[in-house]
Amino acid sequence: MLQKVLLVEDSTSLAILYKQYVKDEPYDFFHVATGGEAIEFMKKNPPQLVILDLKLPDMSGQDVLAWMKENQLPTAVIVATAHGTINIAVNLLQSGADDFIEKPIQSDRLKTSIRNHLKRAKLEGLVEDLQNTFNRKKYQGFIGSSLPMQAVYKIIDAVAPTTASVFIYGESGTGKEVCAEAIHYQSQRHDKPFVAINCGAIPRDLMESEIFGHVKGAFTGATTDRKGAAMLANGGTLFLDELCEMELEMQKKLLRFLQTGRFTPLGGSKELSTNLRIICATNRDPLTEVNEGRFREDLYYRVHVVPIQMPPLRDRGTDIIDIAVFFLKKYAKEDKKKFTALKRDVELILCNYSWPGNVRQLQNIIRNVVVLHNETHVTVEHLPPPLNQSQTIPAIKPQLTSTPIQQPVEQQPQFTVEKENNSQATEETSPTAYSTTNTNSIRPMADIEREVIQNAIEHCDGNVLNAAVLLELSPSTLYRKKQAWEAYEESDS
Repeated sequence: MLQKVLLVEDSTSLAILYKQYVKDEPYDFFHVATGGEAIEFMKKNPPQLVILDLKLPDMSGQDVLAWMKENQLPTAVIVATAHGTINIAVNLLQSGADDFIEKPIQSDRLKTSIRNHLKRAKLEGLVEDLQNTFNRKKYQGFIGSSLPMQAVYKIIDAVAPTTASVFIYGESGTGKEVCAEAIHYQSQRHDKPFVAINCGAIPRDLMESEIFGHVKGAFTGATTDRKGAAMLANGGTLFLDELCEMELEMQKKLLRFLQTGRFTPLGGSKELSTNLRIICATNRDPLTEVNEGRFREDLYYRVHVVPIQMPPLRDRGTDIIDIAVFFLKKYAKEDKKKFTALKRDVELILCNYSWPGNVRQLQNIIRNVVVLHNETHVTVEHLPPPLNQSQTIPAIKPQLTSTPIQQPVEQQPQFTVEKENNSQATEETSPTAYSTTNTNSIRPMADIEREVIQNAIEHCDGNVLNAAVLLELSPSTLYRKKQAWEAYEESDS
């Protein structure tokens, strides 16, 4: 799609001249004669660039610019000004315009300015797209910005518009059904049904009826015809969870259905067809199931076109905190409780727990806390077993060679300075960046920052995530600084 340039100029002759200048340029060039027309144009389809005359018949160019900035249009503005109004143009640059051209406008000057600003707009758009792609904190039903989840989001973005079969695998509670729903709602089938079947929760003798339906009299209790999931999901998506628990005979029938798109309801004689997308999931290792004869190899290769592995919660870093806070506020609102946040030691306990039940377990624990308590912050005492058996994280005890930077006690943990004789007696101190009585104690801030961060990481046994929580910093910030120091030391050596 070509970029758009809008000329706002009340002189028809000048507009014709400018159009002639750019007739061979690779963008769409539009013209309106009044400020009102310009605003209406931009409301419907904001251009990448506006060339704005200051003197318009219905309002001033300043008014149009003010409207654009008020509505935060992602549009560059070049002010066209006659000689004698340069000061006004400079003022407009300070008010948000990007450039100005003095009339009469020459062909080369106009084309060069347009090219430069469109190129910049394109680059800014690419940067914004990359930021939106790689820094997403929420995505469909997911919460989390960790690198493992960013990788999942990218695969979903790529596979959703296609018709390829998707096989999702991961531990129980990692969000496999949420992933399937995300694929469905990102696809062109988003306005059609999403039907989920848990193959491990349906008795074997009812599985065929659940998927393909049955006709009246097909078995005892079948008093009417019944549509199965395959027909209910027609046009949309059929999600088969825990597929590896399906019996082999049913796997054979499912394979034929996937290959032909046709099936016969249980007890029926008429073959039906449906158009749907299949997404499968399992918490087992599908290849192990194939090798041990519990899962058909031909079915495996039929559904295992695009695999997506859901990361366990313990590998998702501070996503644990974001998810916990989300559920905390959700349940507090539902139950009219006061909870709004987690205490710092609770955050550390949550981040260090192994989470065998993954997100589902975390959700249940937060639900338990909200039901049984009613305070503003979740404390260790609120946590159910086994989390409440964890010890409160002790204060960091770095060996500082001089006093570090002052920070409020509530924003940074107290530091304990060990005495040189390594005796058990310690002295609590509020760090300070310098001494007012001895200026020789002043040290570069970068040295103090590095020392505090390194001591925090050492205190946490090399766990950067825990150190980041204690220091109230982003883990990515600590990783970046740590890598920069290591790179500097390597180059220096």
